[in-house]
Amino acid sequence: MNLCPKVVVDTNVLVAALRSRRGASFSLLSLLRARRYELCVTVPLVMEYADVLGRPGMVPVSQTQVDAIIDMICREAHQQTVHYLWRPQLRDPKDEMVLEAAVNASAAYLVTHNLADFSAVRFRGLEVVTPARLLALLGEE
Repeated sequence: MNLCPKVVVDTNVLVAALRSRRGASFSLLSLLRARRYELCVTVPLVMEYADVLGRPGMVPVSQTQVDAIIDMICREAHQQTVHYLWRPQLRDPKDEMVLEAAVNASAAYLVTHNLADFSAVRFRGLEVVTPARLLALLGEE
């Protein structure tokens, strides 16, 4: 029985994690290998991660480091197949991709810094939270 909550992480959380080691986003990413939560991803979502993190000037790490982080995410995360498309639910198509991953994975939490972008989300059992809130829920404050 897996007691770790299923989590889907918005791209902005990864960007924040790589921009600063002091914040909740970095702490959350650091807990991935400790299996405190089960990160769920889809192929399109990982491609979005790689695209955004690989943009020049987006994060203060090299492309080699970005590739290593994406590889680690792919190793540690559960790859969720998308059985149902839930579009349109939100204004931004990139946010739809995150929501689809969360709904198809039956995730407990969708983690983002942009709560307002997901304010229309109304799926039973899915809570939209900030990285700091998820850390508190995991007892990692």
